Amino acid sequence: MLNKKIEDICNRQVEREGYSSSLYLAMASWAETHGFSGVAAWLYIQSDEERLHMLKFIKYVNERAGNAVMPALKKPPDEFKNIEYLFTEVLKHEEFVTASINEIVDLTLEQKDFNTHNFLQWFVMEQVEEEASARLILDKIKLLGKNNYYQFDRDILSLRSQAAGTQPRP
Repeated sequence: MLNKKIEDICNRQVEREGYSSSLYLAMASWAETHGFSGVAAWLYIQSDEERLHMLKFIKYVNERAGNAVMPALKKPPDEFKNIEYLFTEVLKHEEFVTASINEIVDLTLEQKDFNTHNFLQWFVMEQVEEEASARLILDKIKLLGKNNYYQFDRDILSLRSQAAGTQPRP
């Protein structure tokens, strides 16, 4: 059974994962309407993953006799200066999510909730992958320069596989 502090912080993470999904969906829509179909496809996949992360938290809270709460989500931005700016925002957002997951891990140790601590280890490693993926993409964008967005847009989905390595994702 979850204690109230752990339940509350997990419900906060439900909101953050839901917002992440909405943010990446908004980014995907922007990319698609600006001719970046590869970037849009990458972001649509990211959006789906974040929704699955939200569902993992919901199911975990409910399985531990807590009460997962469906939050109202704030509206994400829907305009982005360019592709480099967009992926800079992706990285900043992933760093924010990493800090949020780490805060939950810290609370589980403080509260001696080792079950939740164990549950969170998948998210800890997922965030390492998410940040590495965003950094790899930003590195490629900087190498290509603004005049080669076409090539980048064409190749972005292969970067996703490269960043994930050979480890299967749950």
